[in-house]
Order: sequence, then structure tokens, then C-alpha cells
Amino acid sequence: MGTNAIEIRGLVKTYGGRRGSPEKHALKGVDLDVPQGAVFGLLGPNGAGKSTLINILAGLVIKTSGQVTIWGFDQDVNPRQSRAAIGVMPQELNLDPFFSPRGALEVQAGLYGVPKSQRRSDEILALVGLEDKAQAYARTLSGGMRRRLLLGKALVHMPHVLVLDEPTAGVDIELRQMLWDNIRRLNAQGMTIILTTHYLEEAEEMCDEIAIINHGELVACDSTANLLGRLDTRTMIITPEEPVTGLPEQDGIEVTTRLDGALAITYQSGTTPAETVLEAVRHAGIRIRDVKTEQADLQDVFLDLTRSR
Repeated sequence: MGTNAIEIRGLVKTYGGRRGSPEKHALKGVDLDVPQGAVFGLLGPNGAGKSTLINILAGLVIKTSGQVTIWGFDQDVNPRQSRAAIGVMPQELNLDPFFSPRGALEVQAGLYGVPKSQRRSDEILALVGLEDKAQAYARTLSGGMRRRLLLGKALVHMPHVLVLDEPTAGVDIELRQMLWDNIRRLNAQGMTIILTTHYLEEAEEMCDEIAIINHGELVACDSTANLLGRLDTRTMIITPEEPVTGLPEQDGIEVTTRLDGALAITYQSGTTPAETVLEAVRHAGIRIRDVKTEQADLQDVFLDLTRSR
């Protein structure tokens, strides 16, 4: 195999219309490469096609056309091997309430054909912090513990690729931190991670590369640093020595006053130097007590790429 954990070419998924309604094109010829060993973000608005793409990777949805290769195995030629190479932690809490966590992991391992001598149920329970709940019924677990168990189920067959579908939706800060610590540990061991999340600050912090899907089309795919660099918008926050009576005026800048009296001056760093902004502030007779600069974050890039499409 090459250097990519997943290769997708021309992926199309079309759902037939019902009762005279038109067809729904969930994916429209997506091409995507996920590098081995990466923490890869898959982002997009609701209904963009992310879940369809993940379900196709997991073998739960049949694609209309295109090619999907997982860890070197073509999904059409080697379906069993391609499915064995991937583990999915779903967003929905789909657990059998009558199984204990250890029982759930043992059944999941059996479904993947993992021999009993090679099963790591207790090790996985310790990894996700459920060793003290190993024999409890799943129905007695809290929502956060159930999410941990979902992660454990996705790991029973030691997949090369782990897909996390909204893993921290509705969980508390402690569990979120535990999940990310585990993900970093697994990634350090060589596992490729694909993350979907609506918490864009998490994606910005965790992901090496990010793909953004909108209306079934790939609108961006690049390193996180390059995506953040697409917008050269900067905001200079000026804290004045005393309340201002007049706002700075200069072509290429936009000035707003914040509730604490600070001035937020937005400009394009590629065309307007920071010194020009400061000159406009001084020309307005404003004495500066403090100054700091804010730059565009992933949320700004995400909205710029999806809002007008």
C-alpha cells in the first residue's frame, strides 16, 4: 500500500426520491486522501454528507459509484479486509442494555473474528476508564460511560483507522479530556484518526489536516495551518487610556467599540500594514494603554467556505 490510510475517488451517493420527490445527491464525486498516522478532521454543516461518507467507509451504506480503498484494500474487491481495517465510534448510543461492558467487548471481538487468545477486553476497559464497571449492565452506565464503551467497542479488533463521529457531543469536560488523551495515545502508536465534530476549536487543536464538505462536495482539504492562513483578516484590540470621543478613520479598516470600551479594528494584513492601523489610531488622538492582535480561527474559515455555498 501507499502512504494513505484511505483513498477515495469519485465517490457518489444518490438516494432515490419518494412519492414524486427528486433524488437527493448526498455525495457528488468526492476525491479524498487521508494520510497514514494523521489526525484528520472531517467537517461540514448538518446535512453536508459527512455521515453518509462515514457509513460508506464502515460498509453500512452502499455507494452509488466511485472507489474506496482502506489500508490498501479496495472496498469492492476485498470488502472483509477493508472493513476489518477500520473501527467506528458512532454518535448514537447503540448499546445492548443487557450486556456488561466486558461482555459487549467480547461479543464485538467475536463478530470481528478475533481469537479468544488475542482479545484485549480488560486492557481496553482500562484504557477507556471502565475497569471498575466491567461487570455492570450497560443500562446502568451514565451517558459519558456509554460513550467510553463505544470507543472500546471500536478498538476490539485493533483497527488501523479509527473514525470518531462527534465523540464529545454532550459530554462533560473531564470525559472530553480523557477521550482526547486516549486519542493522542492511540495516534502516537500509529493509528490513523478521522474526527467529525461541531466543536471547531477541538478540530483546530487536534487535527493535522482538515477536509470540509458542503452540499456533498469537498470544498477544502489542506493542513490546519494552511486553512487558517487562507483568511488574512486580523483584529487589533486597542485599549485606550481614556474613553474615546472619535473613532479612527482609514481606508481598509473597520472599527467597532466593545462593551468594555476597547476598540476592535479589523483589517486585511495582506493589504493594510499594522503600522497603518496604529497611525490611524494616533491620528484620532487616542492614547493607547494596551494593544493585542486576534487572527482568524477555524470557525471563521469554516463559515467563509460554507456560508455562501
